[in-house]
Amino acid sequence: MNLSNFCTCKNLDCPLYPTKHDKERAPCISKNLKLREIPNCFFLQVENSESRQGDFEDFSKLVLRKQNQPK
Repeated sequence: MNLSNFCTCKNLDCPLYPTKHDKERAPCISKNLKLREIPNCFFLQVENSESRQGDFEDFSKLVLRKQNQPK
């Protein structure tokens, strides 16, 4: 199954991008778990997430900040 169609990462030059290998998204997820980071595709779902570190804490802060904004 080719999951590259579901990858929302905009960094097409990344060696972990699904079309760069035959392991689907496993290398990206493995790298992020090892480094205790959140995959870029998660951040893309949160507005104004361009400037961030990439770790669990930073992602949590962004999500909470977004939830606390008036609708």
